[in-house]
Amino acid sequence: MRWKLNSSVYKRMSSKELTMGLDQDIENSVKSALLQENGNPPWKLSLPHICVATLVSFLFGYHVSVVNEPLESISLDLGFAGNTLAEGLVVSTCLGGAFVGCLFSGSIADGIGRRRSFQLSALPMIIGAALSASSNRLEGMLLGRFLVGTGMGLGPPIASLYVTEISPSYVRGTYGSFIQIATCLGIIVALLIGIPVKDVTGWWRVCFWVATAPAALLAICMEFCAESPHWLYKRGRIGEAEAEFERLLGATHVKAAMAELTRSDRGDDGDSVKYSELLYGRHFKVVFIGTMLFALQQLSGINAVFYFSSTVFKSAGVPSNLANMCVGFSNLSGSIVAMLLMDKLGRRYLLLGSFIGMAVAMGVQAGAASLHHLISGTVSLSVGGMLLFVLSFSLGAGPVPGLLLPEIFPNKIRAKAMALCMSVHWVVNFFVGLLFLRLLEQLGAQLLYSIFATFCVIAAIFVRKNVVETKGKTLQEIEVALLQT
Repeated sequence: MRWKLNSSVYKRMSSKELTMGLDQDIENSVKSALLQENGNPPWKLSLPHICVATLVSFLFGYHVSVVNEPLESISLDLGFAGNTLAEGLVVSTCLGGAFVGCLFSGSIADGIGRRRSFQLSALPMIIGAALSASSNRLEGMLLGRFLVGTGMGLGPPIASLYVTEISPSYVRGTYGSFIQIATCLGIIVALLIGIPVKDVTGWWRVCFWVATAPAALLAICMEFCAESPHWLYKRGRIGEAEAEFERLLGATHVKAAMAELTRSDRGDDGDSVKYSELLYGRHFKVVFIGTMLFALQQLSGINAVFYFSSTVFKSAGVPSNLANMCVGFSNLSGSIVAMLLMDKLGRRYLLLGSFIGMAVAMGVQAGAASLHHLISGTVSLSVGGMLLFVLSFSLGAGPVPGLLLPEIFPNKIRAKAMALCMSVHWVVNFFVGLLFLRLLEQLGAQLLYSIFATFCVIAAIFVRKNVVETKGKTLQEIEVALLQT
């Protein structure tokens, strides 16, 4: 059911945006165009473009996990065995590069377009992976990891933008879930490829060389994919935007799609937005919601669980590679279920249920930590709580923010707002990973897990009060509705 256009919305805009007479003509043309839309556009037309775009998410997952199993072999071959600081740098340098890449992702996406941004993100991932694979010194490894990180930081925000902008509204949630599924597959593939590393000398180099193939495939295939019509329209390339809509939605849906873009364009003054403008004025509320969702996602402790789950499993007698696979498949299973439910239950309900489930799971782990001296079998309870936590995360808190935020951000600020929110994600991610073991040592597992559970409860309350449902609505309908709030 479509939302009714309300002329009172435009009274909130500046007088510059309200040209009398013309406004009503545009309103009537939009309604006329929307009435000509016959059913939903075919989803098959946009699917190949979505699949190519999610290669960047596969690479993200792969590079996050590629050093998990091989780290010991890498340290022996490059001469820093036993140096925990150097081992930590091999992992965290990638996060530093991701933060840098993410900071510039908004300007790059708005400057050269979504397609070229994908290709640009592939370049440092190819060079960095090759450099790491051929390195004989720690410095070369760190430089390679940093370059890979810049591509990792640039790619995922662009993927969220692109998938949101080219997907038909009725399957946008399903397509958005492909990003999380691709990330999970990347993690699992990296773990599987890393299995022979302890038996085959120098196998860790193969693990890095393998990563160059999907990155090269992304750069090549993106040459044949559609550019975002939203970006083309914003650049004034109207004819090209219509042509890309025809490729993505079919000829019969072009007029309605262009009318929707015209409808939202009346709220823009045409000037490029500055990052400072995101922190005040009419855009502040949606940007605040976005940054808080990503901050709370990380403060839930999810990446601490991913980084240090092997320690918990090891105490239960489970080998580290099997432990990582259990976590990976739990994440993948939840992501597939989320894909099936995203356009049925909606984003808001999945987020709520996800954070509540994570709070319960963290409560289970906190309880297991407090009773481990009194009751046998608490290690198994802790392992179960951890798997439940990962499963709950993958049902909503993992896939939804990256999909929801491009939906609620107006076209004018979408790229830069995503860059800002994802940068917050990387900063909080870094500090949680940095401080987790120290806090665990000083506070104890029971208190630390209780803190994470509290953040999950806060996140659920925040979602209930601030997040709007976007299921089945066009981006322009969402934008107009948010103007009314």
